[in-house]
Amino acid sequence: MKLAFRTAALILALAAASVHAHNVWLLPSSTVLSKGDWITVDAAVSNDLFFFNHNPLALDNLEVTAPDGSAIKAENVHKGKLRSVFDLNLAQPGTYRVAVLNGGVFARWKDKATGQQKRARGTPENIASQIPADAQEVEVTQSAGRIETFITVGKPSKLQPSGKGLELVATTHPTDLVKGEKASFILQIDGQPAKDLEVTVTPGNTRYRDKMDEISAKTDAKGQFSVTWPQAGMYWLEANTKDNKTSVTQAKERRLSYAATLEVMP
Repeated sequence: MKLAFRTAALILALAAASVHAHNVWLLPSSTVLSKGDWITVDAAVSNDLFFFNHNPLALDNLEVTAPDGSAIKAENVHKGKLRSVFDLNLAQPGTYRVAVLNGGVFARWKDKATGQQKRARGTPENIASQIPADAQEVEVTQSAGRIETFITVGKPSKLQPSGKGLELVATTHPTDLVKGEKASFILQIDGQPAKDLEVTVTPGNTRYRDKMDEISAKTDAKGQFSVTWPQAGMYWLEANTKDNKTSVTQAKERRLSYAATLEVMP
């Protein structure tokens, strides 16, 4: 697993200072429905994929997009000790995108008086006010992360990319995945191909395996990559990268992360 993605995503989700080898995910009770119905979605940060054993995932930046592009409200939202959970009433036919979008700005510097390292987390609007005027060796980094899953009611519909940050564009529809078949996807950064990007796909239930059984792929010049599914079940797809396309004057680097939960049918 890529430690960089997990650490960055967890900082964004929980504002934690330092964590190692944790997975950040959304897990729907169903990804395919024959007709409109309710589903439940679990959201957590865990040591093992899709197993609640660490912390709940914050849902402050949850966005649920209906097939027609409208936003729908999550209901019965609850944050427990080990997981968050919410319900969705999916009445409209087509494909829904359920995503937690996290962004932030992180600064570190050396205190002039004590020589100690200091850190702060904020927004593009307030990060400057948190850094002392006499701070030394200041480093500012901007982060943007997307954690998502997809649910289809009836026939799958086209998913519209946002054109912001690192995101998945479906060539093979993400709710039409079948064991033994090859699926193709595109990763984009701000609407442009994310080329030469490493992608890791991991089957769920890692708690009950001695090996992670990760599938590795790499995007081509068009941002495309393919995965052949060895078995049915839930999978976690992750990728991360960085560039210098920041929207914060003080930041010299932007860290981008992406994770998706996908279900593969028998």
